[in-house]
Amino acid sequence: MLLYHAYEMTHAALSPMRAAARISQEMVSNPLNLLSESYGNRAVSAALDMFIQATRRYGKPEFGLETTLVDGFETPVVEEVVWSRPFCDLLRFRRDSAAAAARRDPKVLIVAPMSGHYATLLRGTVQAMLPEHDVHITDWVDARQVPLSHGDFDLDDYTDYLIEMVRTLARDGERVHVMAVCQPGVPALVAASLMAMERDPLRPASLTLMGSPIDTARNPKQPNELAQSHPLSWFEQNVVVRVPWPNPGAMRRVYPGFLQLSGFLSMNFDRHMDAHISQFKNLVKGDGDSAEAHRRFYDEYMAVMDLTAGFYLQTIERVFQRRLLALGEYRYRDRPVDPGAMTDIALMTIEGEKDDITGLGQTEAAQDLARGLPDSEREHLVVEGVGHYGVFNGSRWRGSTQPRVRDFIAAHRRDIAPARPRLVVSDRIAAAPRAEV
Repeated sequence: MLLYHAYEMTHAALSPMRAAARISQEMVSNPLNLLSESYGNRAVSAALDMFIQATRRYGKPEFGLETTLVDGFETPVVEEVVWSRPFCDLLRFRRDSAAAAARRDPKVLIVAPMSGHYATLLRGTVQAMLPEHDVHITDWVDARQVPLSHGDFDLDDYTDYLIEMVRTLARDGERVHVMAVCQPGVPALVAASLMAMERDPLRPASLTLMGSPIDTARNPKQPNELAQSHPLSWFEQNVVVRVPWPNPGAMRRVYPGFLQLSGFLSMNFDRHMDAHISQFKNLVKGDGDSAEAHRRFYDEYMAVMDLTAGFYLQTIERVFQRRLLALGEYRYRDRPVDPGAMTDIALMTIEGEKDDITGLGQTEAAQDLARGLPDSEREHLVVEGVGHYGVFNGSRWRGSTQPRVRDFIAAHRRDIAPARPRLVVSDRIAAAPRAEV
């Protein structure tokens, strides 16, 4: 299937046009041009800008979190990689001050979704957690940047990674708290269940699932219906392609990020069209603040990454089509998974009232599966008036949801019990850290 090659060729073919558009825009908007402030020139400049933004390649965004408040004082934040494998880096946002180090705040592992966008989509999530937590986040690697020699990466490998990261972060005396946002809810619950089944002393202290598709039969939305509308073979034949040369991951089978982005855009097509029409008007009338806000949002939204075919197809099959975890039939490397084994991994589930991606009840289903937890170890929250992204970003997240998460974590801090873990993580992630490409 040459879809990816056609996409790359189209992008390359448009490069001269983008260059010409940039030169033309400089000419019509140059202050030395006496007509630069005329309505006609501003309209031409705006149209050229829209063309450039619509056809350019969007690179991986930066988190850009340079400071945070600790005890009311502005504190520098240093972003560092503390664990690395071919398909993921684990980032820590270290608050660089003696006062922050002395607080011994709980460690939080935020599991970002591997669903097309980069981990920076959770910038607001990280920012709100930083003042009172030692925050880490999974930074998944664009599959087209991973050489084929590193092998495939599937849902079981994803689970291996999570177990390894939880163990890595829990080695200084206190168990870590896991927050899974959207897609990783299933592998995070599987990882916690496996560690509980083995009574792993490094198992998480708490697990917070936010807008996660645990049981997609409850209040199904458009993505759930799409997954059910075709057999798995249809997805493999129509949306799985090979990465073209000269990318480092050339010949790797992937689900391309540009296809996922097309799906995102089509779900709210009218809203995106209105936003771009407004952007054109703002550029014409010189509303720089509104235009810059639009650019910041779409610089993030349009930046997408590829997913490995193994991970994508297993997610479609296990989570959306067969609902294996919800039905008690999920197997990790041929081993049954029992969330009922969790007895001291506190579980918080959060849903958005107007979520059009993960319907109400899909995340709460985890509470039914974790039948071994007492009521004191559970909490469920429905955030009124918010959609999918409002569950983990925005004013409602900062003002009401995050304080609930903070209090839940604080109430379930646990030291590591003296014991030895028995669960053997797959040898496939025990290799040397990912080489730079």
